[in-house]
Amino acid sequence: MKKWTRWQDWVVVVAGAYAALSTIWVTGTTMSMNLMVGLGALMVVVGVWSAAMPRLVSLEWLLAAISALLIVSPWLGSYASSYATASWVSWICGAVGLAASLWAVAPAMNLRHETHGGTRAAH
Repeated sequence: MKKWTRWQDWVVVVAGAYAALSTIWVTGTTMSMNLMVGLGALMVVVGVWSAAMPRLVSLEWLLAAISALLIVSPWLGSYASSYATASWVSWICGAVGLAASLWAVAPAMNLRHETHGGTRAAH
């Protein structure tokens, strides 16, 4: 797989951008806005980095962790019960990012093995 072609990375980038930019039209607390912008921006940056370096499996796991944090951020930031729209944006964008990043783990592992001669280390 070539650089910039894995669709899963671009799905994570779009989900992160939506989470970060939705603070323009979604009402929330200062904490909810900070979490949505911060975690969304991290998803964008790491997603682009992962698209540029498709062999790095660790980036897919990092994207999964950031996406999972976005899913739990309404409870961490105490806005789950008060700001439903902000909560739903966090949950949906986080779930989309988590699913796409986990879906990209296997192709990244396969690409890593192909580029290293197709052999695995003996244990």
